[in-house]
Amino acid sequence: MTFRKPGWALVGAVLVGAAVALLLSRGTPPSVEDSARSDSAARPPSASGVLVGTSSGMPSPNEPKLAVEQLPMPGCWDGLRDLDKTATLDSLREALGVAVGKRDNLLASYLQERLTEVVGQDAGRGLQVVEWAKQASPPELGLYLDALKAAPAVHDAKVSEALLKLGEDRSMPLQNRSAALDALETQRRLSPSDLARLKAVALDETADSTAWVATRTLGRVMKEDFERTGTHAPYWKELLSIAGKSDDMAVRLLALEMPSYSNPLIGSESFDELQRILTTDRERDVREMAAFRLGVTREPEEALKIYEAAFEKEHDVCVRWAIFRFAVRAAGEKALPLLARLAAKDPRFQRDYAEFKQLYASGTVDFARIWLGKGEHHACLVEEGAPH
Repeated sequence: MTFRKPGWALVGAVLVGAAVALLLSRGTPPSVEDSARSDSAARPPSASGVLVGTSSGMPSPNEPKLAVEQLPMPGCWDGLRDLDKTATLDSLREALGVAVGKRDNLLASYLQERLTEVVGQDAGRGLQVVEWAKQASPPELGLYLDALKAAPAVHDAKVSEALLKLGEDRSMPLQNRSAALDALETQRRLSPSDLARLKAVALDETADSTAWVATRTLGRVMKEDFERTGTHAPYWKELLSIAGKSDDMAVRLLALEMPSYSNPLIGSESFDELQRILTTDRERDVREMAAFRLGVTREPEEALKIYEAAFEKEHDVCVRWAIFRFAVRAAGEKALPLLARLAAKDPRFQRDYAEFKQLYASGTVDFARIWLGKGEHHACLVEEGAPH
């Protein structure tokens, strides 16, 4: 069988496994000595996947050819070959339902890939998948919209608008709204009106997990647009606003984190709001993330001033430690005078100051290498999701 799709790699592995099992069920192949006593004994398969007769020496010219046994095809999904040839939206939807019902994840993954191909660039087909999503529940919901997310049709204005409307629709279940907004994350750019609409969902106190997904989608499209065109400011402006206004700590944290995946340089236009978050947010994690965000800037001298003022007001040792180390990230060796002043105010950081000073004196300048050479003395760095 010639497999036409990348998804068939996994199917191929299953077929090979089945073939091996079939061979083993025939028993252990006889030895060369046994073969000499029986012309009809079973032989190991050739590289072509068929069983052929062999002998320990060169065959005699007069020796009759041994029969070639064709290895039967291992069991496969009934009707899949015909479905693959004539796949339509409806037939794939029906097949996906069967695969889900039988908990056949391998088949479901393949059918999802085929659905992506059948949708292709056709906006009408993309809109039909959105309609399915309105009535679907997991796992079909995710299969439909993950397929659409990977199809070129998702970039059609009518399709992206339908997804955004579904994500905004308060009458729909949150899981459907979230899946729709997740399907938008492969967009190449977002218009100002789309940014405003996603921001509104992110700030909706009733949206729960959908608000988090809206924030992530905004950030992921920012990464895509930044890598293609260098544009990040419109996205970052809305993310920073979300970080300062959302009542959901997870949303505020994510809004500040999302630029980390493209690392645009933050300028003074963001400093006032970042300083406010760094000094007033009620959650330690968010204040630490604000310190982290401030560390990637094109104006390090101004950032150091903010760090020093925030350190003075902060009493949590872990937030102070974030301020201390990200000041180094912002300004490199030029941050050492500030570190000396901070360590004088809080002796818990004297050892850190000495180590940073020694690392820079050794000639190391890159922050990644500085950080690798730095000891951890405050028990503040924890795995994501672990309690503080």
